[in-house]
Amino acid sequence: MSDTFGAAILAPLGTRLTGAERRFFADADPLGFILFARNLEHADQIRALTAELRDSVGREAPIFIDQEGGRVQRLRPPLARDWLPPLDDVARYGSHAARAMFLRYRIIAAELMALGIDGNCAPMLDVARPETHPFLRNRCYGDSVESVAEIGISVAQGLMQGGVFPVVKHIPGHGLAQLDSHRDLPRITASRDTLETVDFAAFRPFRDMAFGMTAHLVFERIAPEPATTSPEMIALIREDLGFNGLLMTDDISMEALSGSVSERAEASLAAGCDCILHCNGDITEMLAIMRRAGSMTEAAQGRAEAALASRPTVAEVDIAGLAADLEALLPGAR
Repeated sequence: MSDTFGAAILAPLGTRLTGAERRFFADADPLGFILFARNLEHADQIRALTAELRDSVGREAPIFIDQEGGRVQRLRPPLARDWLPPLDDVARYGSHAARAMFLRYRIIAAELMALGIDGNCAPMLDVARPETHPFLRNRCYGDSVESVAEIGISVAQGLMQGGVFPVVKHIPGHGLAQLDSHRDLPRITASRDTLETVDFAAFRPFRDMAFGMTAHLVFERIAPEPATTSPEMIALIREDLGFNGLLMTDDISMEALSGSVSERAEASLAAGCDCILHCNGDITEMLAIMRRAGSMTEAAQGRAEAALASRPTVAEVDIAGLAADLEALLPGAR
């Protein structure tokens, strides 16, 4: 292993590492890992897997998950609480939504940390529209910049106070997409003024967050390529939005992008992303990606080290008490 991380966040295929995976991860030394439902059976198994992953690279590598609540929730009962989709909870808590979402994600943070998982791909700062594709819409926090930013700050604070790294997504804004980028490439025709005052504006309060994730969609009035692989869009994220953190791609295996996964990885890094996110656990694809991606650039390594150093000290907390506080915020609660 070198002093520089491999420019990727990778995923194991199953519930324990194979010998081949262990050797590959030791050689590739990725920045971190990400887990999915296929990796999660029971608490002791998950803790063993997270320990194996960290042992393979010889350090406390960050381990991420998508635990938004609702449809995008990898951990389910009895491993973790079930949650409504974020937009539904925001609606039912009304004027108490910001406090409720802080409590919700502080509880989620405790559940993740108990299993050895210390990164959550949230907050999601895409601004909902009536036409937003259903794969995304009820994962949003609201239909205005102000509501999305307020809730997003609460989500990030809840996670951080629980010792979990938030990942701001999908930069610079996925709310206008009418296609599912897992399957197709959304193209956004909105004016630069609309994007600046709504979609991009929602991310500006989060410029100093440790981690961010790109969006796989084309902003046709700005650049011809998807944001993830567009030098112009990555420059916009850095310079216009002012995002200073570690910038990872969304899953590089999503079909919004074209070319082989290794070509996608190379294009993303050339555009200015700091590291590749690859999620399907296919070791053949990962080998090809790492041949192209290699180690982080000096600038990316600096951002990675700063991100990892930003974790706050976690204070003891009464989770049952937080859950009771959350219940008390519901309309009609006594």
